[in-house]
Amino acid sequence: MEADAGGSARGAQDRPAVGLVLAGGQGRRLGLGAKALLRSGGASLVARAVGALRADGCAPVLVVVGAQAEEVATEVAVAGGVPVRNQDWASGLASSFRCGVAAVPADAARVVVTLVDQPGVGADVVARVLGAHRPGRIAAATYESVGDPHTGPRARHPMVFDAALAREAADLAEGDRGAREFLRRRPDLLDLVDCTALGSAADVDTPEDLHLLGP
Repeated sequence: MEADAGGSARGAQDRPAVGLVLAGGQGRRLGLGAKALLRSGGASLVARAVGALRADGCAPVLVVVGAQAEEVATEVAVAGGVPVRNQDWASGLASSFRCGVAAVPADAARVVVTLVDQPGVGADVVARVLGAHRPGRIAAATYESVGDPHTGPRARHPMVFDAALAREAADLAEGDRGAREFLRRRPDLLDLVDCTALGSAADVDTPEDLHLLGP
């Protein structure tokens, strides 16, 4: 029995992980339209996010679109991703998380969740977190520059969920909190993966953050 369980776990890990990019927001504080369409290094942020996930073998790569859905969906398709329409995108990040998780194939073993507005999250970061993930758990990137001196490192994206746990987290998601409530309730399931040397969780949220896009 133990050998069979181990073989089952290895088989699940061997199957391609499903990628999930949350890209439905309008970027109101930035004021430049959908952040997914901002360009960095000659490509849109959404194309970069899809590329980072595909480079590490994620298949399919689902991208939740909302604001400027037609334009973003075109970028997604060209990059090799699959657009997923969220009609309720204006209600906050949680609706995009729920919408994306609902589109994950029923036989998926793992789901890699990332945000479209973090240009410092590339394929190297995705690979490290994927490599650290264990069945039945959640692995999340952490970065030295993001934390609290009293509580220590914080879980940031990308996050790799056992698919069943992704569905549980989506059920609890509200407003702009995504998986935060689930992680608060079940910290015992979380493994933090130091990605400081590989990237950054800094997001493009206001005009002061535009330097993160680079040339």
